[in-house]
Amino acid sequence: MFSAIADGLNMLWNVFKYIQINDIFDIAILSFLIFHGIKLIRETRAQQLVKGILVLIVAYVLAIFFNLQTMRFFLKACFEWGLVALLIVFQPELRRLLEKVGRTKFTEFGFLASNELQGSDERWSVCIDAVCEAAQNLSSTCTGALIICERKTKLGEQIDTGTILNCTPSATVFGNIFFPNTPLHDGAVIIRDGIILAAGCFLPKPQKEELIAKQLGSRHRAAIGMSEISDAIVIVVSEETGTISVAENGELTRGFSKESLKKLLGSRLLPEKDTANTKDNFAGRIISKWKK
Repeated sequence: MFSAIADGLNMLWNVFKYIQINDIFDIAILSFLIFHGIKLIRETRAQQLVKGILVLIVAYVLAIFFNLQTMRFFLKACFEWGLVALLIVFQPELRRLLEKVGRTKFTEFGFLASNELQGSDERWSVCIDAVCEAAQNLSSTCTGALIICERKTKLGEQIDTGTILNCTPSATVFGNIFFPNTPLHDGAVIIRDGIILAAGCFLPKPQKEELIAKQLGSRHRAAIGMSEISDAIVIVVSEETGTISVAENGELTRGFSKESLKKLLGSRLLPEKDTANTKDNFAGRIISKWKK
């Protein structure tokens, strides 16, 4: 055992012994490019694509290790033609990514990631209350509204079509945004991490628009289309009837009240908090029984 450890340390020493200054610069530049590439990808749907590619790579390595010839041949064919397919399918995203790189000043690049904002659960709790209150107010006046709560799938492509606000959500803010004939009332509001990030955003059309009920308007269709390509929760207030609806996973559920909407949003946007509370309660019950 000790000889194996010694051999490993000797191998590491031999590697580091021949490292030169240009090798250090080479690794630093490559790390810099990979880091900012990941930051750009996080703002688009390509994030899910990268995860899928990593899964395929792991499967390919396992196929080689266990000598699975059929799986190895199939995955190898996927990798050979997959690059061309990705360039075709994600051409708009690649163009936007390159344009963003071209617009970015060199001084805006940094080597360290910005710290994630703390208190995400608290912000979402405040946001949920504001969204539910605003939905009730807008419903009572039959004012159309479209509110998107971003989750894991980043909506950078849709955010780019709107106006950046970056403000704390409240019923008053939503009322001002969706007030008829204002510049932003026709588009959607996108919320990220409990903060109103953008308003007046344009959304994609649903994939099977011909199957959607004809009585549903453009807001409901846009909500369904957005929920088809992401895991976002989309709240819609009908301009004709004032009905509050929620689109999720390509399906639209209508007839929400303030209380039922708050319950739904809490279960979707605060799962970690609920899970943590459940674990704490479970641990507490075990400790109390042990003391008895």
